[in-house]
Amino acid sequence: MSIITVFNGLFCEAGVVVKRVVDATGNRLVPDQEIVADASKLSGMAEDKITRAFSAKTSVFNSFSHEKERAVAWLRLAMARKLVDADNLLFSGFAAMLPPAGMAHILKVCLISDMKNRLAVAEREEGYAEKHAQKIIHHDDKDRAAWIKTLRNVEDPWNADVYDMVVPVSSTGVEESAALIVEQAANTAVTVTPATRSAVADFLLSATVGTVLAGEGHNVSVSSRNGDVLLTINKHVLMLERLENELKEIVGKVEGVKSVATKVGKGFHQTDIYRKMDFDIPSKVLLVDDEREFVQTLSERLLLRDMGSAVVYDGESALNLVEEDEPEVMILDLKMPGIDGIEVLRRVKASRPNIEVIILTGHGSEADRKVCMELGAFAYLHKPVDIDVLSETLKAANEKIQQR
Repeated sequence: MSIITVFNGLFCEAGVVVKRVVDATGNRLVPDQEIVADASKLSGMAEDKITRAFSAKTSVFNSFSHEKERAVAWLRLAMARKLVDADNLLFSGFAAMLPPAGMAHILKVCLISDMKNRLAVAEREEGYAEKHAQKIIHHDDKDRAAWIKTLRNVEDPWNADVYDMVVPVSSTGVEESAALIVEQAANTAVTVTPATRSAVADFLLSATVGTVLAGEGHNVSVSSRNGDVLLTINKHVLMLERLENELKEIVGKVEGVKSVATKVGKGFHQTDIYRKMDFDIPSKVLLVDDEREFVQTLSERLLLRDMGSAVVYDGESALNLVEEDEPEVMILDLKMPGIDGIEVLRRVKASRPNIEVIILTGHGSEADRKVCMELGAFAYLHKPVDIDVLSETLKAANEKIQQR
């Protein structure tokens, strides 16, 4: 029996169809949670950070942290290991799209329904009003479209070219949809062969190389065939030859790699600059200050030192960003309109105690300094600050985070 992957739209009765297929074929169901848990164990990344890779919304710090790309790399390795270790599996969810195109023994299925029926299922199963259901479906479809774009560079998540079969559940019916999948899964065209085993081995090697490069702070596309690895650089690089040599040196040490070649991709000639992540430098810094010109200049000066930062101009915006994203270090002014810096510090340390907060103020007193340090501030600095002093303080905060 072949391996089956099922990608679906929300409220398309996919869960019921998948259960029918599992019951009929005996394939073991592998949900997203299992792949995420495996990726977390392999990488040491928290499961919630890996799960965020499925979201269309990318962290404002991602261009420096490469967190989404690292999560995808480890998800690919977790999937590759599953494919090597066993057959007769059914992957359902976002992880279903992780295997590369061209693996003939994988039956790639998409389950979708028209909007009218999806809304009816949402009302019947969850009691959602139509307007609320539309909002949830739109958000989920947006996530799935971004995921397909990331993995296959295709805009439409339901594009028939991505799958072996697209089943319209609403018009086909649950029972018939499951029967069609079971029938195609028994087709000799999707059985395991030496060629498909070789394709899985290639996937495992490319996924392994991807995680090794991610661990060194690099983000490039990886493919392999029979031990020959091809690295594609998709962002502009000022010193291309030096980067190519560095990549080849890293990848050449990976077990199973026979040769390493590099090339530039379509995105190489765009304005986006290739950035290697330096784990010794903080990449998720939030600057909070109502002096716009000052804080924008500070952000630019940190960028020259390869420190990625986001900027907000008041305490309320800072607290909102902390809730939605995960800055690691915050540089915080004290005197701001609305919620002041001390109150921001108090709330941040109550809800996100692992965020290291550096106070940078031009109006603070000794009493303020004492209060801030008692609330858990990492450091208390005065404006104007020497950029080298601030940089060293940021690195020290980052070191504390890495040790923790």
